[in-house]
Amino acid sequence: QVQLVESGGALVQAGGSLRLSCAASGRTFGWYHMGWFRQVPGKEREFVAAINWTGGRTDYADSVKGRFTISRDNAKNTVYLQMNSLQPEDTAVYYCAQRSSYFYDTGAKDYGMDYWGKGTLVTVSS
Repeated sequence: QVQLVESGGALVQAGGSLRLSCAASGRTFGWYHMGWFRQVPGKEREFVAAINWTGGRTDYADSVKGRFTISRDNAKNTVYLQMNSLQPEDTAVYYCAQRSSYFYDTGAKDYGMDYWGKGTLVTVSS
């Protein structure tokens, strides 16, 4: 059974940084694409960043481009999201997701992801 477990969420001041981690288990991590989404209560979950299985391709939402960096360590079965210059509007629950295709389908249920983590809360104070 595939499990994705996020960690690293915290309360941080505006302008600060955080690094989120997502540890995966249950199937060969290096064969699958990974990504991060976020959700504010009352709003739809939105795409944040994605990385392909080799790490050779990354994509970002316009709102985080230049501030967030996604990376992966296939030896550790872990994907990371380095978040810099955090702003109050970045406050959300951040979810890790895994998919066999690259990367998300806006017309599909749950963006077409194969698996989701349970999320980690990031709160940015002004």
